Amino acid sequence: MPKRSGKKTKQHRKQERERKAARSNLQLSTFPIVAIGASAGGLEAFSKLLRALPPQPGLALVFIPHLDPTHESALVELLSRTTTLPVLQAAEGMRVACNAVYVLPPNSDMTIADGVLHLAKREPGRRQHMPIDTFFKSLAGDQLAKAVGVILSGTANDGTQGLGSIRDVAGVTFAQDSDSAKYDGMPNSAIAAGVVDYVLPPERIAEELTRVHRRAEEEPSKDAFDGKDGLMKDVFRLLKGFSKVDFVDYKVATIRRRILRRMNINRIPELRDYVKLLHRNPQEVEALYRDVLINVTSFFRNPEVFESLHQVVYPKLFAERSPQEPVRVWVPGCCRSDVRPRLGLRQV
Repeated sequence: MPKRSGKKTKQHRKQERERKAARSNLQLSTFPIVAIGASAGGLEAFSKLLRALPPQPGLALVFIPHLDPTHESALVELLSRTTTLPVLQAAEGMRVACNAVYVLPPNSDMTIADGVLHLAKREPGRRQHMPIDTFFKSLAGDQLAKAVGVILSGTANDGTQGLGSIRDVAGVTFAQDSDSAKYDGMPNSAIAAGVVDYVLPPERIAEELTRVHRRAEEEPSKDAFDGKDGLMKDVFRLLKGFSKVDFVDYKVATIRRRILRRMNINRIPELRDYVKLLHRNPQEVEALYRDVLINVTSFFRNPEVFESLHQVVYPKLFAERSPQEPVRVWVPGCCRSDVRPRLGLRQV
């Protein structure tokens, strides 16, 4: 058993190195890619958003609606009547271009890699079809901070986890407000989860999307922190005053990336001005704190390891024990409180 465990560890380390290398070689688009998820009432909301955009918004839009898998979709034709932008039904291997709209076809799931769309047939028999989450998570991994997610009218909670993924990589997230949404279940789910930066009607979302494009071109550079140690100490002090957590030894790149994200959202180009905002607005201090404490991993991180525990380790561990006999599991060197419940759940 120990020998097998060692081999697994080496294999997982190799896989982790390969994932990091692939991540560093990502080909990011030069323009924001905006993913829009919607269900019931979403066509009307998306049409309003399209009408409010300028003729050349400087971004690409990918529309992910909930569709009947057994019927052809007329969305491309309907949306083409509301905008001068080209509206295309997504196809396998199609590269996303600026100033264009792409629509998910029926009976499909869609992902994106290096700015190229990939389609897969919807899995039959799956109880919940979550095409919005699927694409949002893929977009977050592909475009990082250039990813933008929007949730419009709809029921249930598809898109909530995906918006969280976009936010985790410093992307920007939107949800339609309850007053304008025909069905507010999906937007409200995302809002309640705390993964939404802007809550607006479709027309206002369109305005902010054009600003996202301009901010991408005028984004504060990392040089904004050079010679600003005093201001950073002020940020750390304000965060500690709010949360009782000292971030002085936190990873510098993460802290800077999160501050830049909040500066962009608040349309503040200078760190000095952002620190002034933190001083006068406790809600912004809380927002920065929440942004810094991003959930960077899924609940079952390294699923191969947990599956190996479930299939190999636990059966042998319990083979000669009665159901009443307790088992203790020691997790050494662990700083996360959710590892123990993860190990416990994987025994079920």
